[in-house]
Amino acid sequence: MNMVRGALRANQEVSRDQILRLFSVSSGEAKKHREMALSYLRTFLKRPQVTASSGLEMVSRQIDAASNGNRQVAFSAYLKFLGENIIPQSSNMASPRCIGHMTSVVPGFVWTLGDLIVGLNQNLVKREASRALTVLERKTLSMLHQAIYGRGEEFYDAQAQSNSSTLGIMTSGATISNLAALWIARNLSLGSLEDFAGIEAEGVGAALAHYGSQQAVIICSSFAHYSIRKAAGILGLGERNVISTPVDRRGRVDLAALQRNVDDCRHRGFRLLAIVATAGTTDCGSIDPLDEVGEIAAVAGTHFHVDAAWGAPLLFSRRYRRKLAGIQRADSVTIDAHKQFYLPIGNSVLLMRHPQASSVIEKQTSYMLQEGSGDLGNRSLEGSRPGSALLLHAALNIIGPRGYGWLIEDNIRKAKVMSRKLRERGLFELVVPPETNIVLYRYIPPGTRKKRQNGALNASDNLFINQLNERIQKTQSDAGRAFVSRTTVENLPGGCSIVALRAVLANPFTTEADIDFVIQDQIEIAEQLLRSRSTVEASTRVGNAN
Repeated sequence: MNMVRGALRANQEVSRDQILRLFSVSSGEAKKHREMALSYLRTFLKRPQVTASSGLEMVSRQIDAASNGNRQVAFSAYLKFLGENIIPQSSNMASPRCIGHMTSVVPGFVWTLGDLIVGLNQNLVKREASRALTVLERKTLSMLHQAIYGRGEEFYDAQAQSNSSTLGIMTSGATISNLAALWIARNLSLGSLEDFAGIEAEGVGAALAHYGSQQAVIICSSFAHYSIRKAAGILGLGERNVISTPVDRRGRVDLAALQRNVDDCRHRGFRLLAIVATAGTTDCGSIDPLDEVGEIAAVAGTHFHVDAAWGAPLLFSRRYRRKLAGIQRADSVTIDAHKQFYLPIGNSVLLMRHPQASSVIEKQTSYMLQEGSGDLGNRSLEGSRPGSALLLHAALNIIGPRGYGWLIEDNIRKAKVMSRKLRERGLFELVVPPETNIVLYRYIPPGTRKKRQNGALNASDNLFINQLNERIQKTQSDAGRAFVSRTTVENLPGGCSIVALRAVLANPFTTEADIDFVIQDQIEIAEQLLRSRSTVEASTRVGNAN
């Protein structure tokens, strides 16, 4: 109660001019504050260190001390708080030695455009609140649609700005894009008929009963992103009705196993809503054989969705676009612009081959999203959202197809360089041969290297190797000098669960020297961990002897 009274007294002392000044854009003050913020950011981003070595307990105490709701602070004082306490303790995703995440550095022009987006504060749910950006977003979607589907200019002239069609949907992430794709697939498969209003109105149980099916299923590979299972749960299908298909040694869906799963669904009377292929798996960057999967989906008469969140920019590489052969057969495609399009977090796209496909999820209200209004929110899971398409439109024009082609090819070159260096050291094993720019590998300790070469590792050996690699990754991450992530691969042929180190070569500033640093750091950590283990084991033997 005392805190509430204190807050009321503080509010009474605030003048109208003080509050209005916070909403004004004084050129002098704005320039000073922006330069202050950028100076903190530049200093932080220039450091090769990935994370600070101090723990987060101190950060928590600093935030608590600064979070006093009973008083006001000047913006410059708040920026100083961020510059001294928050920015230095953040994860430096731009560090060339931070090679474990699918997000890295963003181009400098994005910083300025981000200010424009925030300042304009357009709401893309409604055309009236985003006049020009609605047109720009539609154009951006048509540019990506053309890159994938390659329709003629007449098609895009007719469809790009049409209020009655939608070539794509901007979302805040690939999870939402995948969910929207499967929402569309579900509604198309279990839609309305003369005597049935469709699953969107009637629900899953009524829809399955009407169509005479026991259950509705989705088929994907065992390396598919977890958002596919998440979508099945949200859509009322159940995660257990996502049928996982084995992969081959390269992490690609096994086509024979996929066909068996499709045949099994037909024999059991299941309603197959969609087959999902992945163009760039999160684990290792592998790409399913899209043309062949698309053919299986076409014969089965089901929706074909491609999750190309990671791999879509390969379309701009003359050398590697062949890896995406068949993507044009997809009914829907997910692209994550905050990955290899190098945009900030919160930029993703769902593209639809047919301009009318998303009509099955269309919603209308009396106060907005009226039929024929052209409001982008009427065919979107999300309501209010910012004009992030401006960033993507800018990147497609400023970096351009050739720029993205160069970036992709340079990334894959670095993955090949790292793979070669790992093999030459003789201390590591490549778990999956890299198909794009993700390298999956593990450190093999001295006592098991010969056994691995002879294919004689037993369960005990693998358990020890897994535990060692887990500790290598955690130790390196805690030290903050460099970073790779780790994953557990459980579905490769052979059935052995493998803890793997995972390097993502996506930062254009990462050099061979940075790669060498990361590898050498891991070797030194491994050797230190093994020495510590030997010391403990020796002490234990002496103790037992006494």
